[in-house]
Amino acid sequence: MKCPACGHPNMAAKTKDETLSYGGQSLTLHAMRGEFCPACGEGVWDKESYRRYVEAQAALLRAVKGDVSADIRRIRKSLKLTQAELAKAFGVGKVAFSRYERGETRPPAPLVKLLKLIERHPDLLAEMREDAVPTEPLLGLTNRSTEAPASARPVSSGNSSCTR
Repeated sequence: MKCPACGHPNMAAKTKDETLSYGGQSLTLHAMRGEFCPACGEGVWDKESYRRYVEAQAALLRAVKGDVSADIRRIRKSLKLTQAELAKAFGVGKVAFSRYERGETRPPAPLVKLLKLIERHPDLLAEMREDAVPTEPLLGLTNRSTEAPASARPVSSGNSSCTR
């Protein structure tokens, strides 16, 4: 096999330990097999070692960042909502939270942040669920005439002509 990084013609089969590090934590995988370049050190894992590497990488990320799926499920249940009810409140599809909770789809970061905020302040959920109709009229929109409100009319100096 030719090295994919430097093009060296001969890669050597080796078994070695590989250490993954992220967020101040590390994890060592023992007896990882692959072919490695004697010139630059680049390597290509065999199929089984690559599978172990990917699984360990995902586990390390979960350990550092936490399990978002479990957080979403826990928060939803503490709010006593179904997945469909929470999806409606957030304006996403009916099965979105099912996918988030099963870990099939990673939820958008703003959604997770908002959900954690709602966990601390459940009254915000009621505001999200209310219709978007304002309870008080907006300034300037109550006057149905075509004339601009007095506060929006230009101030006249009494001189209609302008000289330069």
